[in-house]
Amino acid sequence: MKSGLIAYLDSVKSRDPAARSRWDVLFYPGTWALGFHRLAHWMWVGELTFLARLVNHFARFLTAIDIHPGARIGERFFLDHGFSVIGETAVIGDDVTIYQCVTLGGTNPSAGIGGKRHPTLRNGVVVGSGAQVLGPIEVGEGARIGANAVVTRDVVPGATMVGIPAKAVLMDAAEAAHGFVPYGTPCSEIADPVLARLCELEREIKELRARRAATAADQPKAKSA
Repeated sequence: MKSGLIAYLDSVKSRDPAARSRWDVLFYPGTWALGFHRLAHWMWVGELTFLARLVNHFARFLTAIDIHPGARIGERFFLDHGFSVIGETAVIGDDVTIYQCVTLGGTNPSAGIGGKRHPTLRNGVVVGSGAQVLGPIEVGEGARIGANAVVTRDVVPGATMVGIPAKAVLMDAAEAAHGFVPYGTPCSEIADPVLARLCELEREIKELRARRAATAADQPKAKSA
């Protein structure tokens, strides 16, 4: 158990440059909220729903983070800062990062049946501050949701989503090489996938022209030799 806690603290520290030590991370509100949720979820699964709700309300009062006891959360979950809401049927994978003021919200089926109402976040997802991820949708592995984006449809693995409603944007190779990028920061201001593809083709054309010019410049040298 001790080694698991240390591994968790180290995983958060690696994603937050403000953390000077494991002790810093230990007193983060997100760390406390996750700890209380583990207890509340255990009670919820054991059908001690009233006690689970008590723990949930106490954790919300203490941390300003509302995680429903029914939500399922994987390993090394980092919830930076507070004021976030995670609904009952939300499912969160491993190594997911969520920033402040995020809602993993549910939809209200017209039939009145509860069922799966909240999103599923696969491993390695990053959700930027203020984002709203709504409904029983799936955010694919490694996807990034930009700040204040509103996501209501499935997101393919590795995509970067921005805007209202959220749309995929291009990601520069240089940024992608960094691995973890905080806040789901987008790497392009173009949210229209058609325009994004056109810009990509324009860059490819420029590269081909540059290669052609370089080849043409080398040909006279080859003949003179």
